[in-house]
Amino acid sequence: MTEMVKAIIDGVEIEVEKGTTILDAARKVNIDIPTLCKHPDVEASAACGICVVKIEGRPNMVRSCCTPLDNGMNVITKDPEIIGVRRTVIELILSNHPNECLTCMRSGHCELQDLASEFGMRETNLPSLVKKKEKDESTKAIVLDPSKCVHCGRCVEVCQNQQNVHALSFLGRGLPTQIAAAGGIDLADSPCIKCGQCSAHCPTGAITEYDETQKVWDMIMENEDHVVVQIAPAVRVAIGEEFGYPIGTNLTGKLYSALRMMGFDKVFDTNFGADLTIMEEGSEFVQRFTKGTAPLPLVTSCCPAWVDLMEKYHPDMIENFSTCKSPHEMVGALTKTYYAEKMGIDPAKIKVVSIMPCTAKKYEISRDDSMSSSGFQDVDVVLTTRELARMIKQAGIKFRDLEEVEADNPLGEYTGAGTIFGYTGGVMTAALRSAYALITNEELPDDVIDFKPIAGLEGVKEAEVEIQGKTVKIAVAHGTGNVEKVMEKVRSARENGEEPPYHFIEVMACRGGCVAGGGQPRVISSDVPRPRGINDEIRMRRAKGLMGEDKDAKLRRSHQNPSISKLYDDYLDAPLSKKSHELLHTHYVARSTYKR
Repeated sequence: MTEMVKAIIDGVEIEVEKGTTILDAARKVNIDIPTLCKHPDVEASAACGICVVKIEGRPNMVRSCCTPLDNGMNVITKDPEIIGVRRTVIELILSNHPNECLTCMRSGHCELQDLASEFGMRETNLPSLVKKKEKDESTKAIVLDPSKCVHCGRCVEVCQNQQNVHALSFLGRGLPTQIAAAGGIDLADSPCIKCGQCSAHCPTGAITEYDETQKVWDMIMENEDHVVVQIAPAVRVAIGEEFGYPIGTNLTGKLYSALRMMGFDKVFDTNFGADLTIMEEGSEFVQRFTKGTAPLPLVTSCCPAWVDLMEKYHPDMIENFSTCKSPHEMVGALTKTYYAEKMGIDPAKIKVVSIMPCTAKKYEISRDDSMSSSGFQDVDVVLTTRELARMIKQAGIKFRDLEEVEADNPLGEYTGAGTIFGYTGGVMTAALRSAYALITNEELPDDVIDFKPIAGLEGVKEAEVEIQGKTVKIAVAHGTGNVEKVMEKVRSARENGEEPPYHFIEVMACRGGCVAGGGQPRVISSDVPRPRGINDEIRMRRAKGLMGEDKDAKLRRSHQNPSISKLYDDYLDAPLSKKSHELLHTHYVARSTYKR
């Protein structure tokens, strides 16, 4: 039985589980204690000191983020002395922080800026200790600006202990301390997988996406270019947060409309590519499972951050990896071949822009020569959801007033299965819907196609599915730290000569999947408690926005997409055909520089 404790916070009686911190307990009774370093995804570091409170009978203030509530405590979260201490702490932080709000990418979405405003910090009595430090833009995916680091430790905690990547660390001591790649090398030369979770958890402008908005504006303004854009599943349920919509609102139609108004010549949808991925990857799995054409388990390959990690640290798993490109790369390749031929457009004049929830996609588009299977770089630029929001605002578009419109064909039609690619478990669910049909020539009944055992945010989810009397063992892992656990289980079975523990594995580098990608909006909604970033409530609300579209879709299985059928009839012949392999598949290379 769970042990409970009773206490009083600002005169409010509260009962919570033993071990609950004062900070978390206070939030349960709608008492907001300000903090800068604490984030629900990571262990408390008590680094900032803004969350101090008093406990009756104790001589000193304590940091509420790491102090458990205990029986009989009488906690005071605000009085003139506490507020004065918090103001002093914020003033100390500001004395070592550049005064660049007008030009900072995080302006309006910065937790330090919010705190300074809330505490009325109109001037500071402390001398400036700011020293300009060199930015690291080496990855061309994320940017480190150590001058703006507040030493909260969130990024290091996420990178090392959640993602198990160990690319970031603190260098130096005292005032010269800065965030950087371990050893002070360029981030591009580190183990970094460009997942952007450091950026998603950073409270200031110290870690941001590599901005390419001007590059896209230049493309649009170039009259000779035919500029095509596509949007990923997770973008449609996050973009609205930048325009005051409730978290998770699905705004697909308005998003298409905004992109047309911005000047893109054609608006396609990455969901089409997701359906196509299922046809290729599903067929790959069926061949391995029924004919033994290659080793099991088959591991999905839609996540470029995971692909990067696999090549660096798990090259022994290359033979288990699906060779399918990610959905947006498939759309890019087909735009400059299939679409170009149908429309009679010179592919040299076609530019493809992908709107993604992910910073690693910026790296993916030039990962190797297979990303130029059309004869040109298949996708020219990747913008994150945040970058797109800035462009919509720059264009003066009143997003909330837009009409809902449809995407363009032939690469815009999709099923519900394509939509659910955006959250953990979605790729596996979509794949099993079609794999079942490919094996049995029958459709899975509607009451079982959601595969509830692999829903939710548990780090590793397992399930079994019966197909023609055979048991398919599946696993879904999200957050690369959890993925490593699954890989070790597979590796252990292989080394011991045992049957693989799974037949099919879905992997996403970010907790919750793409809905919580490194390029998604930093929530500033008033109905979300601090921090105004990402947390599990936001992950689930965005996921529900995609689930709702799937449930309402007339077609919920990728193989039912008529545009996909026409593509194979007219151009690709069949899944895993020679042409499909040339355009839609990739290869992997072991990078032995990196070792655990």
